[in-house]
Amino acid sequence: MATFNEVLSQVKQGIHEVSAEDTKARVLDGNGSSGPVLVDVRERDEYEQGFIPTAEWIPRGFLELKIEDLVADRDREVIVYCAGGVRSALGARSLSELGYTKVSSMAGGFRAWKNAGYPFERPRVLTPEQLKRYSRHIMLPEVGEAGQGKLLDAKVLFLGAGGLGSPSALYLAAAGVGTIGIVDDDVVDESNLQRQVLHNIERLGMTKVESARKTLQALNPDVKVIPIEDRLDSSNVLDIISQYDLIVDGADNFPTRYLLNDASLKLGKPVVHASIFRFEGQVTTFTANPADGGPCYRCLYPDPPPPGMAPSCQEAGVLGVLPGMIGTLQANEALKIILGVGETLSGRLLVFDALETSWRTMKLRKDPECRVCSKPPEQIELIDYEQFCNVQ
Repeated sequence: MATFNEVLSQVKQGIHEVSAEDTKARVLDGNGSSGPVLVDVRERDEYEQGFIPTAEWIPRGFLELKIEDLVADRDREVIVYCAGGVRSALGARSLSELGYTKVSSMAGGFRAWKNAGYPFERPRVLTPEQLKRYSRHIMLPEVGEAGQGKLLDAKVLFLGAGGLGSPSALYLAAAGVGTIGIVDDDVVDESNLQRQVLHNIERLGMTKVESARKTLQALNPDVKVIPIEDRLDSSNVLDIISQYDLIVDGADNFPTRYLLNDASLKLGKPVVHASIFRFEGQVTTFTANPADGGPCYRCLYPDPPPPGMAPSCQEAGVLGVLPGMIGTLQANEALKIILGVGETLSGRLLVFDALETSWRTMKLRKDPECRVCSKPPEQIELIDYEQFCNVQ
């Protein structure tokens, strides 16, 4: 009967091993997304002590179950590591048996990596309560504990606690976005309750930001809600939005939309934009990243419409369920941006017709001569647009 050491020796003879030095050169100093996938197969308590940057964490007991979600291409190079090189060797053999053709085990494991003085990171450690609350997120390979940590560290600003801000703020708070700021200078009115689900009849006359704070913190105590009872203008917009990672735009007026567009471009902040009118809703994302090549709000609408040509929901009405559908799509866009997964709506406008239950996707193109996004950020000047939009 063979001993464990004899079995391990046979396993190592049948797999390929790489040194910590080779791993660093190929993973950290290599070609990024085209390089090997590094998989950490240690247990939670080991992983929490530190991990190699860029490594994906799959405990050894789940390796065969979850590897296909992480690496669908069986010809993609995979390097597996553990604490000392034993479990990773067994894992490498198992992956080879699953059909992965370029699998290696890092000799010496994480111990060899640390002894060589190479960099490592410590993960954000979720509490037992958080692990339970966000378990359905953590199950997703695209999210996992690392992604949930990104959500908890994220700061999102909402323009408006109304029809669009209500559903998107509820879902982002439920998802665990750690800091939510809400800008609104209005109070809760009976006519709001048909669609603005952050509020209720007991809060009539209360400021919307305070009502929103109560609702969101009752939903998830992990979330810090910052109420900003104010209206954005050129004097405060940069100070306010500079403190957040991205903005969810639920504004219901053109002056705020134009001002937000200019300020977000100046600071490089992505904006998830949406609008609703009667039975139609629209949503898109402006990334504020020149390398992305997407348009800004000014590329679509260079100038405000003439006074009276674009009535508000207060004047024309809106189907109550519509902002719920569009606001939820805004939340989805925000989550993708925070997590760095999927494809945003940059360069596309998604249009929903509630009467026909139909969706259309329109391509949006960047205007190379746009009067705002064609300029360097330092040359963008902020003005208040009320005089141009004929708003009192």
